[in-house]
Amino acid sequence: MRLRVLLEPHHGARYAQILAFARAAEEAGFDAFFRGDHYLGIDAGDTGYRPTDSWTTLAGLAVQTERIRLGTLMTASTFRRPGPLAVAVATADEMSGGRVEFGIGAAWYEREHDYFGIPFPAVGERFDRLAEQLEIVTGLWATPPGERFSFQGKHYRLTECASLPRPAQARPPVIIGGTGPRRTPALAARFADEFNSGLTGDVGAVFGTVRMACERIGRDPSTLRYSAVLPVCCGGTPAQAQRRAAALGEPGARLLGLGVIGVPGDVAGRLADFAAAGADTVYFHIYDVTDTDHVLLLGTELTAIAAGIRLFAHHKCLTVKFVLPGHKGILLVRPHNEPITELVAAVVESGGQAQG
Repeated sequence: MRLRVLLEPHHGARYAQILAFARAAEEAGFDAFFRGDHYLGIDAGDTGYRPTDSWTTLAGLAVQTERIRLGTLMTASTFRRPGPLAVAVATADEMSGGRVEFGIGAAWYEREHDYFGIPFPAVGERFDRLAEQLEIVTGLWATPPGERFSFQGKHYRLTECASLPRPAQARPPVIIGGTGPRRTPALAARFADEFNSGLTGDVGAVFGTVRMACERIGRDPSTLRYSAVLPVCCGGTPAQAQRRAAALGEPGARLLGLGVIGVPGDVAGRLADFAAAGADTVYFHIYDVTDTDHVLLLGTELTAIAAGIRLFAHHKCLTVKFVLPGHKGILLVRPHNEPITELVAAVVESGGQAQG
């Protein structure tokens, strides 16, 4: 299982703070550092919120980090036109040496559009535009050298574009996510390399909808990666975790209601539940950009465990092997649909490490 960091700064951030946090995530062993694409924070009434542009900051991180992958979860399709967006993402990817991933969605936060004078069409039109944007961005990247790209849609038109953006990767991985039952799964099946379930209590059901969408168009569902988002406040002790959560106020408590507040064992249990639902990637949703100790704790305690979690579903049962200090191994078996949070937490708190 891949573990990634998704930063959504409670009060916004300066670039230097975002850089320090991304470097801490890299040092802690995380696979990737992602950020949201918002001009408002989790507290809509915060008059001191400091916005930053996602692709501008990711371009900076591209040259000031070394290994960690970088991306957005999700780029708001309403903020940018598709041609320049394809150029911006390709530029950041080239600057990073091929470490950029491209998450994009139809946008949902109407108030930030009002704040900055950005049109916010009805949801049907936003999805129509998103579909055209995906065709354009991926089409520009895929056009061979010496050829031209044209597109005639209802909302966007490109005429014989010969100035083709060239990312370092053949194509930066495309991530599409959300809980919608129809258009989101269809777009993911058609365009995505990864589907993200977003913040939902039933990850497995959302994944199932996307798998069915893949089958309808003849795509093998196993060619998609499946990821989830976990709001998290972790501490070395329960009291430390609660202090971190309390610092975020009511908006943080609202989001953490869908996540976990606790010690590393509590977080490991949630990872196992996500894996049982089919997730191979989890994004830790973190809100305090100043608390680099938090990301270091999560990485130190959980990246090795997550790398070792290998879950086997056989006849509606799940088997997980952990190795405890001084023991050859222990097998834990439980019915497939029952949570194993407490079971995994007990093993981790005993000093165990998942090995497969």
